[in-house]
Amino acid sequence: MKTIFDEPTRDEIVGRINLLTKHSMALWGKMHVFQMVKHNTYWNGWILGEEHHTYKQVLLGKVFGRMALRKMINDENPFDKNIPTSAQFKVREMEGDLEAEKFKWIELTKAYESYDNPDFIHDFFGKMTKEQIGVLVYKHSDHHLRQFGI
Repeated sequence: MKTIFDEPTRDEIVGRINLLTKHSMALWGKMHVFQMVKHNTYWNGWILGEEHHTYKQVLLGKVFGRMALRKMINDENPFDKNIPTSAQFKVREMEGDLEAEKFKWIELTKAYESYDNPDFIHDFFGKMTKEQIGVLVYKHSDHHLRQFGI
């Protein structure tokens, strides 16, 4: 199973991020390329604890989170298309400095080499092991890159 904690997997994701351009078009979903990249910089910063985030699991997650997590990361299958995004991760602006956001995403991806955020609690899945986080982060990045045909 691929995990963001393996260097070759990080290198693969970085190479794919570098293929994105302002002309990249989504194959599904509503995000434009800048929105998708900015979504990923925010999301990865949240996982890594880059800013001051409040980590709290929502009630629905306390009921269904563990079961959903097992289903999403138990095999090599990619995430389904059109998975809903939590409100806190939706990016409203459609344009911005794509190259700067790509650079941030790449730097955040490289930061998983020394991951250490014991306070992290996923808003739906709850407390996760490092192994679960590694698979989730890879699959999340892969999902959005596939969304843009990369």
